[in-house]
Amino acid sequence: MLKLIKGAEIYNPDYLGKKDILICNDKIIKIENEIVLKDKSLDVEVMDVNGKIVTPGFIDQHVHLIGGGGEGGFHTRTPEIMLSDIIKSGVTTVVGLLGTDGTNRSLESLLAKAKGLDNEGITTYILTGSYELPSPTLTGTTKKDIVLIDKVLGTKIALSDHRSSWPTKEEIIKLVTNNRVGGMLSNKQGVLVMHMGDAETRLKIIFEILNETTLPIKHFLPTHVNRNKELFTDAIEFAKKGGVIDLTSGIVPTNNESNVVKPSKALKRCLLEGVSIDNITMSSDSNGSKPEYDKYGNLLSMGVGTMDNTLKELKDMVNKEHIDFSDAIKLVTSNVSKLLGINENKGNIKVGSDADMIVFSKELDIDIVLARGKTMLKNNKILVKGTYEK
Repeated sequence: MLKLIKGAEIYNPDYLGKKDILICNDKIIKIENEIVLKDKSLDVEVMDVNGKIVTPGFIDQHVHLIGGGGEGGFHTRTPEIMLSDIIKSGVTTVVGLLGTDGTNRSLESLLAKAKGLDNEGITTYILTGSYELPSPTLTGTTKKDIVLIDKVLGTKIALSDHRSSWPTKEEIIKLVTNNRVGGMLSNKQGVLVMHMGDAETRLKIIFEILNETTLPIKHFLPTHVNRNKELFTDAIEFAKKGGVIDLTSGIVPTNNESNVVKPSKALKRCLLEGVSIDNITMSSDSNGSKPEYDKYGNLLSMGVGTMDNTLKELKDMVNKEHIDFSDAIKLVTSNVSKLLGINENKGNIKVGSDADMIVFSKELDIDIVLARGKTMLKNNKILVKGTYEK
């Protein structure tokens, strides 16, 4: 099946100008100023998007596909995500992971959910591990998971958080080494995603490891770094050393959270302080729990993360912080694909890449979503729903 997208203002994410895009099945096969198909017998769907913006589909690298939470008992386990929630947010690739609960939720269930979403039309990957040590695994070790299971791109751990296992420096070094060697053996990046909590230790142990070992900084990814101003200051220092930091779009200030750094403002500050735009990503933490505790560690309330905050923050980056659109969308496209080592097929609009694309209005509202060449959303209407969605 051929699709011809006409008159697209392409952001790749850098601006390429106005061009036509030809798609065959799930791949982009041609990008030119104008594409004219002379063979009238061809079965071609023509999509006229003149005056609209086309970008790569978003990559959300931190999603609790099977839910998370449970910090307040079994009834506080958050629900798993549905395909429609992903598509309407412009996301065409997700990375699933576990959180606090590595007991009642398993990597086997996570992998099955990821494969199910693949069947429904998007692209998925997962991380092994969870908050705790020893890390839950599929094969017995995190290294084997990375080497032997195609979908496993790296490992998850929690640091500076009262729910973590408070790993020692030696334990973290061993985890990162396993990620590095596992990645080398399987041609993957082998990233260690570090859930960052509110403890005052922040990134101290990571700075020590970087100073004392030869482990490359590219294997370390601190996430939720905008959860408080002190952690964010550490994150800026980490990024200036060449590391990538991950903002969480769902972490935004409320009346009771004056210490939280809004993602759009966090990006602005990073750029003002000389951090390269290429060293910043943003993810949603969708379907993870959002517990609030008092100073004694007692649970006060429980919420759940959603994916739609990402587009809201991107709009604020452009409209309120006056950041160039091509820079803002790098946080959820090319920067993520490079970090994860999937940039051959994802995060770009180029010949040979997967046909994952978003068509935006000039107001940056999502009009069309294509995942692997299939139209999933059009005119703000979901066309492809999950198997058990009404």
